[in-house]
Amino acid sequence: MNDFNYMNNDTFTKPKKRYGLGAVLLCSILAAVIGAGSCLAVMVYYRQNQKPSTENSLSGTNININVEETAQSVVEAVAKKVTPSVVGIRTTSSVMSFFGGSQEATGDGSGVVFSADGYIITNYHVISDAIGKQNGKIEVFLESKDDKAYSASVIGYNISADLAVLKIDAKGLTPIKFSDSNNLKVGQYVITVGNPGGLEFMDSVTYGVISGLNRVVSSNSEIELIQTDAAINPGNSGGALVDVKGELVGINSAKIVSEEFEGMGFAIPSNTVKEICENIIEKQNAPEAYIGISISERYSPSVLEYYGYPVGAVVLSVADGSPADEAGIERGDIITEFDGTAISRYQILENLIEQASPGEKIAVKIYRSGKYYSTTITVGSNN
Repeated sequence: MNDFNYMNNDTFTKPKKRYGLGAVLLCSILAAVIGAGSCLAVMVYYRQNQKPSTENSLSGTNININVEETAQSVVEAVAKKVTPSVVGIRTTSSVMSFFGGSQEATGDGSGVVFSADGYIITNYHVISDAIGKQNGKIEVFLESKDDKAYSASVIGYNISADLAVLKIDAKGLTPIKFSDSNNLKVGQYVITVGNPGGLEFMDSVTYGVISGLNRVVSSNSEIELIQTDAAINPGNSGGALVDVKGELVGINSAKIVSEEFEGMGFAIPSNTVKEICENIIEKQNAPEAYIGISISERYSPSVLEYYGYPVGAVVLSVADGSPADEAGIERGDIITEFDGTAISRYQILENLIEQASPGEKIAVKIYRSGKYYSTTITVGSNN
């Protein structure tokens, strides 16, 4: 017992060794030098053993564009691959001048090569001013505005989807490769190629990310769009939105221009583009019914009944100047009857519109603000 107490007595503690200020400074300097050298060695080893990412930038495997210089190399490689498949489009039409005469008006846009034998995809609004005009003209430029202008004929268009197909007399073009837009992810890197501001800026390239999917932003279209922060300016319409493999994920279609909405561009998904354009080419613009509304899928019969509304199809949007607009249909109306058929689900209305014929007059019954109204829609042509 006494031995235990004795061994733990403070008088037998080993005295602490004290170091001078010089020794402390010397150790600090040595530690810093050794640390810096180790870090430098690691950096040198990393640089010497890292493979350039450009080789894999178009393969779709293990793509990394977190570093600025790597992002630039990916964009450069994609631009080189895609630009031969993007064209410039110029429309010319006659308009009445202020003094009563006529003068020429031109508009520029972009397009994408759909096939090697001269089929070109663009937006409907890019060419709409030249359609049906006596002196209307559409020209396609493959390389630059100073090269040969190819006269283009309109194969067909779809107003609702804002898509059109042109044809030029050319062979051996480079068609764009389509990607499956169903596999897109928010945050995925994308690149645009087009002609912002007109043909003077052909083949301009920007890049960004996919900011959102399934966006509906226009009363003139019921198509769900891809949202991106990649710069899209006037003239980009009809151009390509591609992934880091250089494959088409969308056709640039619209941009919100407002101080409150900076950096919001939109594109039509590639799967929608391919389906509609193949249908246009196959049918050669056969008449297709169009009334100019989009229908909300949120309001099922049970939801409408729960809130005390009659069963029907709820109008989500009405295109300006469309047959529905001229008939007085408004956003928020509930269409309860179409051509004598009660509308219990929105799918029934969609099927009835598809079965209608352009030029046909159809009686429509709607519910609005507690009252029922009747009107007549003259069915238009979507193409």
